Amino acid sequence: MERRMISAGFVDDALDCLARRGIDPAPVLAQAGLAVPFGAAVSAEQYGALWLAVSQALDDEFFGLGGRPMRPGSFTLLCHALMGAATLEQALRRALRFLKVVLEDPEGELQVADGLAAIVLKDTGAARSAFAYRTYWIIVHGITCWLVGRRIPLRQVDFRCGPPEHGADYRLFFGAPVRFDQPQSRLAFDAAFLTLPATRGARALKDFLRGAPANILVRYRHDQGLAARVKARLRAVPATAWPGFEDLARQMRLPASTLRRRLADEGSTYRDIKDELRRVLAEALLRDGAKPVGEIAAELGFSEPSAFHRAFRKWTAQSPGAFRRGS
Repeated sequence: MERRMISAGFVDDALDCLARRGIDPAPVLAQAGLAVPFGAAVSAEQYGALWLAVSQALDDEFFGLGGRPMRPGSFTLLCHALMGAATLEQALRRALRFLKVVLEDPEGELQVADGLAAIVLKDTGAARSAFAYRTYWIIVHGITCWLVGRRIPLRQVDFRCGPPEHGADYRLFFGAPVRFDQPQSRLAFDAAFLTLPATRGARALKDFLRGAPANILVRYRHDQGLAARVKARLRAVPATAWPGFEDLARQMRLPASTLRRRLADEGSTYRDIKDELRRVLAEALLRDGAKPVGEIAAELGFSEPSAFHRAFRKWTAQSPGAFRRGS
């Protein structure tokens, strides 16, 4: 597992959950192998150990932030409940039903419209903290990414609550546009991913649970590993100069077969990476409104505007013109 850091703000959020219950954080930090007093970023493994220690102290794997406690062992049972699901959609719906029974509040619902799938969280009362919504999405997104064996890129993350003091950390963590003070809490991704097959079995689940929850904080992060290096290379040059796959492999001093396999291990492909970057660039250029669609198509490396129109409809379920008018 690659070493990835979790900001100190997220650790403070977890410790605040202890403070609200009048629990001394010092023994919990010590159990997680963290220094006392605390005040720095930690590795994903350390944060995972802290999550487990806080769960034990609170008798709640959801940090005491739900309508009812998520008793220790619930995460494991949730994972077992997803075994046998045929697709990502079926697994997601099972996960949301399970968490509704366990937590009661908030209640997650899968909504599909206009080419997007969204996990919408509904509260019976006032808005919860950003940390509560983030924790819910880490659990659901992390498990389902593992189940289909690839990262599900996020399109939008909305929070019903106001921004926390370290709101910038949330934007970095999700790798997608993040908005606070929204009508509802919502995590959205391309609906096409719902048809992905769930490929993990019971043997793989045992290995997964041994590394949880640290592994769901690392393996399917947007800024992880080789895919992130490929994205950085492509962002550094115009889309019209992006290399073919064989040339990219040579530039990265890797056999093409190794590059393909390692990207697949991270749940990605070169085509997926290019499509994601082109979509982000296209949306930014369309919002800007200065360039005609044909010029944008050429800038993104499309041979003709009609090819760009087809690709953009596939990405967003809208035409470029409709997207621009709605932005």
